[in-house]
Amino acid sequence: MTGWRLPDAAATEAAGAALAPLLRPGDVVALHGDLGAGKTSFARGALAALGLAEEAPSPSFAIVQAYDPPDVALPVWHVDLYRVEDADDAAELGLDEALYDGALLIEWAERLGPRLWPDTLHLSFEVTPDGARRLTWTVPEAWEGRWPPREFRPA
Repeated sequence: MTGWRLPDAAATEAAGAALAPLLRPGDVVALHGDLGAGKTSFARGALAALGLAEEAPSPSFAIVQAYDPPDVALPVWHVDLYRVEDADDAAELGLDEALYDGALLIEWAERLGPRLWPDTLHLSFEVTPDGARRLTWTVPEAWEGRWPPREFRPA
């Protein structure tokens, strides 16, 4: 299977929750898709499954929202690069620092251009004509055997 149909926001969050136990320090997950395609819902699902009690805000204005234990099981930076115009500007965010002991969930990751890490898991979200989401992926070697999770089946 190369993709899933996610009928609603709850299914998109459930797919994110399926990612959470697979995350390891040093992991980068790029979330691609147009505005409203489900990137933030997916990230919220992952963060909730990692233990975040409140709903994660979209990092659109903050650009980086960092979560650390005990709020989450693994340090995660939720990043939204929509407002970043130049990959060189993103270098100032210190994203490499998060990878020492945590993971990155990056919306609009394509704005990093060649600065995007080669072992990044690429997840692409697309709105279907009926309003559902289609999630497809590109799996690098570092993620083989981890993604897609075998136990998750979309609704």
